[in-house]
Amino acid sequence: MSDSPLRYPLLDKIYQQYLEDENSAEFIRSVSQSYNIGSICRLATYGKTISRRAAVLTIGFLGEYSENEVVGRLLTDRDRAVRMLADHGIRELWSRQGSRAHQAAIQKLYQLVSRHKMAEAIELSNRLLLEDETLCEAWNQRAIALCAEGDYVGAVEDCCQTLNYNRYHFPAAVGMAHCCMQLDDMSGALSGFKLALQINPDLEDVRNHIHQLERSEN
Repeated sequence: MSDSPLRYPLLDKIYQQYLEDENSAEFIRSVSQSYNIGSICRLATYGKTISRRAAVLTIGFLGEYSENEVVGRLLTDRDRAVRMLADHGIRELWSRQGSRAHQAAIQKLYQLVSRHKMAEAIELSNRLLLEDETLCEAWNQRAIALCAEGDYVGAVEDCCQTLNYNRYHFPAAVGMAHCCMQLDDMSGALSGFKLALQINPDLEDVRNHIHQLERSEN
C-alpha cells in the first residue's frame, strides 16, 4: 500500500530539499504555493517530527506575531531540532508585532541598544509604549537599556511587563533574574531563572545559574 499523503505531507519533501540545497527563497516559494499559515500551524502542532521541524521553520520565515503561541509551545517539544528552530523562529516573530511603523521602530530599537545608545532607546521605547502598551519588545528593549544605565528596579518592572504581555519571552525572564542579582535579591533571581528554564528548557547557562544559586542557599 502506498504511503498516505496525510502521513507524509508535501511539506516534508520541501523541507528535505531545503536541507540539501539550503535555498531559503525556494523553500519559502514552494511552501507558499501549497500551504496557508493555518495549515502550517496545524502541522507544527499535530504533525510528525519532520513536519513539525518544517512547519516551525516556515513560521519563522513567514509567520506573524499572532503565531507566537504556536511557536512558544514548541520550545518544549520532545524533538531537540524542533526546539532549536522554535528558539530562533520565535525571536523573529517578536519583531513583527504591531503596525508596520511599529515594526520599523522595533528594528530601530534593536540598533540603538546594540550600539549602546541607551538614552535614545529609552526615549523611543517610551514613545512606542504610549502608542501601544502591548508592544513586548518596547518593554524588553527598555528593560535592557535601563539595566545598562543601572536602573535595575525599573528594568525588573519592564521585564515583568514583557512577560505579562508575552508569557514565552524567556530572555525577559533571564534579564529579570540578572537584575535581581544586581539588587542582591537572590530569591527573585532564582525565580527568574527557573521561569526562563520552564519556558525554554535548553538554556544550559540558565541551568548552571540555578545550580549555583541553589548551592549558595545551602
